[in-house]
Amino acid sequence: MDKTYKTEFLRSFLIQGMPEPLTRASSHIQLFDNYIADTRMRLRSIRNPDTRAWTRVLQQRFAASENGLAVLKIAEIFLNDEEYAQFRIFEGTEIRKNRYFHEFGGKNYEFDVYLGSLWGLNLARIEFGNEDEMHEFEPRPFLIVEVSNDPFFTGESLVLKTFSEIEAEVSKLGVSYDRSVDEIRPYM
Repeated sequence: MDKTYKTEFLRSFLIQGMPEPLTRASSHIQLFDNYIADTRMRLRSIRNPDTRAWTRVLQQRFAASENGLAVLKIAEIFLNDEEYAQFRIFEGTEIRKNRYFHEFGGKNYEFDVYLGSLWGLNLARIEFGNEDEMHEFEPRPFLIVEVSNDPFFTGESLVLKTFSEIEAEVSKLGVSYDRSVDEIRPYM
């Protein structure tokens, strides 16, 4: 048994905006993900706006099998300020997003609102305890289209995209995306 990596069981969905009761003013964390070119690694900085505290992590992420991207292996090394400074040379290919958390129907959801050039892209993620639980999950109506196994919507792909490229990809999925919508209302 390899104890170096933890396994994550995730399903990811496009959403038009955040469902009630969440708003952009709701409690959240800020994520700054810098992807290291030609590797499976990223440098993640996490800022808590309430406390102004920073956490810095070097992560390696990859699919657990060739069958899809919903089951991931992840290894993390937490860095202090001096260690993080050594990795600054990798900054530049960055995604910025705000992550909100809420529970619906006994499941914990993470809502990612992308910032900068990806403004308008919003994703919801749900993590599960095992693969069976992940497959049994019934998506709520506010989860527009599942993108769990779509490599286009991985961070290492999105870091190289513009919002117009995202709009084109989303339209291939049969959905139109309205960048001006902050929240969607009907969800239960």
